[in-house]
Amino acid sequence: MWLHGEVKTPPLSAAARLEAGYLLRVLQSGTLVTMPHSRPMPSIGRSCHELRITDEDKIWRIIYRIDTDAIVIADVFGKKTAKTPKNAIDNSKARLRKYDDESR
Repeated sequence: MWLHGEVKTPPLSAAARLEAGYLLRVLQSGTLVTMPHSRPMPSIGRSCHELRITDEDKIWRIIYRIDTDAIVIADVFGKKTAKTPKNAIDNSKARLRKYDDESR
């Protein structure tokens, strides 16, 4: 389930898009992805994580949550610093909250 963002070429390179697709497919199969490809993001919420996709000139992040019936994508963005931008965290929280409210 995509709430925001997309993985397409461009802006991601074809190789980065394929890596993102592969990792998302692994998650959909029920296998957890760990470091260095994914890390937990408890600051966003329970079962939230951040996929790390290294591209030619940028590092992409995909913020997602593992639900029992879906992988919910909250945001896709290019990251330039070690810290996740506050607006990406706040936007992801708001999108997931709205998704949960509308899913009830």
